[in-house]
Amino acid sequence: MEADSVSIWPRMEPFLLGALQVAPSSKLSLHYLRKMAIYVRTRDGCFPILGWPMWRHIACGKLQLPEDHAWLYFETFDLLNGHTPEERLEWAECLSQCSSKGELDQQRNKLSVDTLQFLLFLYIQQLNRASLRTSLIGEEWPSHRTRCPSPSDREAKTSSQNKNWDDQAHLSFVQSHLAEILELLVEPGQLSQSGQGSLLISLEAVRSLGLLLEGSVCHGRAVQPVHRLLTKGPLQTQAGYSPLSHSFPLHQLLSCLHQSLTLNPFGITACLCSGKKLAWAQQVEGSMKRAKIARNTHTAPPGSKIVLMSQVFKQTLAKTSDKLTGANIKIHRCSDAFIYLLSPLRSVSVDKCRDCTVVLGPVETSVHIHSCQNLRVVCVAGRIAVGVSSRCTIHALTPTRPLLLPGNADITLGPFHTVYPSLEDHMASVGLAVVPNAWDRPLLLGNEGLVNPSLNTSSNADPACYRLLPPAEFHALVVPFQTEGDTCEVPGGLPPPYQAALDEKQRRIQNWQETVMEARLNKEQKRQFQELVEVKFHEWLLETGHRQELDSLIPPAMASLRDSSGPAAAETPRVPDAKPTGNGRAVRQSPMAC
Repeated sequence: MEADSVSIWPRMEPFLLGALQVAPSSKLSLHYLRKMAIYVRTRDGCFPILGWPMWRHIACGKLQLPEDHAWLYFETFDLLNGHTPEERLEWAECLSQCSSKGELDQQRNKLSVDTLQFLLFLYIQQLNRASLRTSLIGEEWPSHRTRCPSPSDREAKTSSQNKNWDDQAHLSFVQSHLAEILELLVEPGQLSQSGQGSLLISLEAVRSLGLLLEGSVCHGRAVQPVHRLLTKGPLQTQAGYSPLSHSFPLHQLLSCLHQSLTLNPFGITACLCSGKKLAWAQQVEGSMKRAKIARNTHTAPPGSKIVLMSQVFKQTLAKTSDKLTGANIKIHRCSDAFIYLLSPLRSVSVDKCRDCTVVLGPVETSVHIHSCQNLRVVCVAGRIAVGVSSRCTIHALTPTRPLLLPGNADITLGPFHTVYPSLEDHMASVGLAVVPNAWDRPLLLGNEGLVNPSLNTSSNADPACYRLLPPAEFHALVVPFQTEGDTCEVPGGLPPPYQAALDEKQRRIQNWQETVMEARLNKEQKRQFQELVEVKFHEWLLETGHRQELDSLIPPAMASLRDSSGPAAAETPRVPDAKPTGNGRAVRQSPMAC
């Protein structure tokens, strides 16, 4: 078997979920990471496992990062790790019992990470480093990507403006920085030697490279970690692996990897070109001509499953399905849409959307909102991040502090405020609990690091860019679909001020109903009164835009029936893939089910 039959590519998740979408601190440059690589190899308690106390010492004492900033990186890397749902729930329970910072520190001190993989994780924060050359000419130079892009390249680039989703950018980054990446894995005793010809990289160090790289022997074969591909088969000789010393010559390994690197076959480019297209159950003429949904969930391994939803316009999309479970979802350039994805998800990115409502099932890792306007997102998630967005409202239940990146304006944070029957089961399946819940304690991250909201700072993460939703403006959200399950209340309940606001609204409704009953209207007066209320209600629906939301819940066939038979002909739609009801009736699909 020839060596060129082996393909190695950048893994998607470290770049998608691990690289913060902001220019990294200058303290994470190669210069400082080289010093850190030497430090952790020569100090007790730092290698091969790095605990939170030692990382805090390095980050705060050596790199002069604030402790919250240091914890942000440590926590983000921990989100990427393959913890089981049971482990995550156990960790959440431990944190929920902490009543002081000292107790919280004691729990955090129990966390540790793989030292070399954490170094690589810190290095890939350079993915979103601002480049003067890129900003001036639109591309790094010199670069292998200066060739004329193919139509598929252009389509992928259009759909993937931020680099975290751009598999072309991932490949370019690894190819351009591979020598520096490998240098971080070399033992410090060898770095003083002249020339790279005699430098060796141990098998254990190459094993840590599996954070960034994976591959397969030939097309269609099982995906393997990079160290397995390099230690047997056609690449063993090419990479120079020695079974006796369990090491690789640096220059030979570098050359071998460069020759084997290729675009991720499970990335967004491949998904757009050859992914399975999902047809809508029903389509409304004119409004869905540009909408596209594509997925690779039928072929991709765990961690590489993608569902892309693009240009949904003036429609309601509802789905609960195994096709979504564990997938990375990208919702792109949608407008005037209502999207309900009620399955346990791996990650969600909402990019360049406006005037939309997005209701999500529990998201194991992160929900990232980028370049959106007038967006409402409702979710339970491991992390929430918002950047370059305005007039957005996020109702969240999250164990980590929401991350507000540069460029935001008029962001509103509110408590998670909805429920659907299988919600708690879905939360347990991804390891998310109701406590701790940090929805109301955001971190503001600017290009110069964390921003203290109490200080007047020139950083472009404006401390006044967000507010907490006033209880007087709070309303519960009802998911307008029927599914099976036992959850009937918002998990964990609402914060007392918001529950009190709902109770007050309910009291007003009861008082209004009592007033109407006590008025003792005759039959004609009741008819006139009902007509007046209906007119005012429909005026309110039109003014607020809720009329579109209600109309889009009714399938076209039912809409025509409603027009001929009146409002009573319409029923509450059910989310597709739900099981039949107890009376044997089939579950009807929502208007825009995929």
